[in-house]
Formats: sequence, structure tokens, C-alpha cells
Amino acid sequence: MQAYLLRRLALIPLTLLGIIAINFAIVQIAPGGPVEQVLAQLKNTAVAATARVGGSSGAEVAQAVQGAGSSGAYRGAQGLDPAFIADLQRQFGFDQPVHVRFGRMIGDYLRFDLGKSYFRDCKVLDLVLDKLPVSISLGVWSTLLIYLISIPLGIAKAVRDGSRFDVLSSAAVIVGYAIPAFLFAILLIILFAGGRYLDWFPLRGLVSDQWSDLSWPARIADYFWHLTLPVLSMVIGGFASLTMLTKNAFLDEINKQYVMTARAKGLSENRVLYGHVFRNAMLLVIAGFPATLIGMLFAGSLLIEVIFSLDGLGLLGFEAVIKRDYPVMFGTLYIFSLIGLLLNLVSDLSYHLVDPRIDFAARKT
Repeated sequence: MQAYLLRRLALIPLTLLGIIAINFAIVQIAPGGPVEQVLAQLKNTAVAATARVGGSSGAEVAQAVQGAGSSGAYRGAQGLDPAFIADLQRQFGFDQPVHVRFGRMIGDYLRFDLGKSYFRDCKVLDLVLDKLPVSISLGVWSTLLIYLISIPLGIAKAVRDGSRFDVLSSAAVIVGYAIPAFLFAILLIILFAGGRYLDWFPLRGLVSDQWSDLSWPARIADYFWHLTLPVLSMVIGGFASLTMLTKNAFLDEINKQYVMTARAKGLSENRVLYGHVFRNAMLLVIAGFPATLIGMLFAGSLLIEVIFSLDGLGLLGFEAVIKRDYPVMFGTLYIFSLIGLLLNLVSDLSYHLVDPRIDFAARKT
């Protein structure tokens, strides 16, 4: 197992290199760029990322990022001094060939130097470290709550398959799956955050303004007080699919021959369920843990961060794409890819912990 672990760790840098290289190549042919963003701002046509979330028109979006590519002939540069355009290119590093810029970026990433934001006066690593607690808070707590709800509920549904409990819980699961997280977030705000009815929970931020002045028990309570509605919003859709996955995995195992053999030997139902069925059925559920966590960290939390004014990595990455802030784009991509690869490795190790019969070290490829 140690050899397998070392082999997987050695593959992580190569995988990261491939991910960064592919996305770097895509960016080179994508329309728009940081130079176009500056020109758009000079002409008052730039559109903020949050304005797009609020519903800016497609014409405004296209106008804000319109450009002629990397040839140096920028649309919107009419009437501007060519020396000014050349200076912009030099500031963004576009006066260097593509392979030089890529090589320099990879060299910096090997030292964990993610560069400096084009449009923010700070380093990308500082930005990431500043936003990371918000995304980790949403992702970790949402994922843990999803698993704490889905696994017991899925097991209960499998054991009581076809019963009234199974039917009623399935209806709740279907409703939860059908409601988008952002729509449920708006509903929670209306009901519990002073939208129309109750004013029990805060609407903005991860902690209160006076958080640093509170005692540690009060700080913890304040932290979870602010997280309650965002986390519930993200859980509503996630627990539905995982519950059905858990139920189907357990049903598939319960109907196998070894379960009937264990029951015939006189083992108690709990011993059969948790001593034999559990570790086999949970393999499929464990396999989905990295994808669930990564989804909650980035894609699943984006609109939730916007709705609840939570300044996390999801919103940072989205704004970087809109503004073509390449260092922030690739910096967040690098961090998320690294986290994802490490979580996949943890998932493989979890397979072995749940079922020691699985030995990845015996694999030749």
C-alpha cells in the first residue's frame, strides 16, 4: 500500500501540469483578455461579475470583453496611443512568447508562487488564503451534513423498502432533488432571515462585525449562526441523490447470497447489516465523496456565496473568469485541482479502510 501511495503522490505533479497546460492553451484562443478589460473600463463598458449575476444583457457582456484576440489589434483601442497598448501588454506579460509565459508560470507554481492579480493589488496566494475559510466552511459542513443525513436515511429506506416510510421519505427526497439550492436559499431568507416572516438568522457574512470581541463560545455560536442558512441551502439538493445511492447500494447487497447465508447461520439482523452489508455497500458511497466535496467547495457554493454575501473561492474564481484575471483564474484552478487530486487519493485509501480485501498495491497499472 505504501508503494501505491508513493506512486499516486508522484503522479499528482504530472496531472497538475496537464490540467494547467490544457487550460492555458484554451485561454490563448479564448476571446477577450485583460487588455480588453482595461480598454473596456476606459470606455465605461466593463460589466462587474455581480452585475451579470443580477441579469446583465448578453450585448453588455459581449461589449465588455470584446476583443480581437492575441494578435495585438484590439477592438476598442481606436484613438489610443499604440505605445499605451504596448505598455499594457508589457504590464500583463503579453510581450513574451506563449511558451515563455507558460514556463515561467509553471516554475512559479513549483515554488507555490501563484503570482499577483491583474486587477487587485495583492498576491493570488493571499487572496486564496483569505477566501478559503469561507469555501471550506460551506463545503466541509455541507458535505458532512449530507453524509450524516443520507447514509442513515438510505439504510433505513433499504431495510424498509416498499413500506409507508419508504414512500413518504422518497417523496421528500424527490422534492429536495427538484428544488435548486439557490431557490431554496431565497425561500429560507424569506422565512427566517427577515425577508417577510421571521428574523432569526443573519443575511450577510460568515461572522458578525464584533466577532473578534466575543468570547470563544460566543464566537463558535456566532459562526454556526451565520452558516445555518447557507449550509441548509446547499444540503437540500445534495442529500437527495446520495440517499438514493445509499439505498440502492444496500438493496443490491441485501439481496446477495452471502447475506442469506449469514442470516441462515443465525446472525442478528444488525450484525448482518452493519458487519457484512455495510462495508460492501459503502464502497460506492465513499467513491462519490471527493466529487461531492469539490462540488460543494466550488460549483455548488457559487450562487450561495452571492446570495448570502459570502466572499469565498467560488465567487473569486467566477469574477476572475469574467474579468480575465488570469493569475487568479489559474491560481484557483491550481488550488482546486490539487485539493481534488488529494481527495481522490483519500478516497482510494478509504476503500482499503472500509474493505481491507481491496489492495491497490497489487495493481500493476
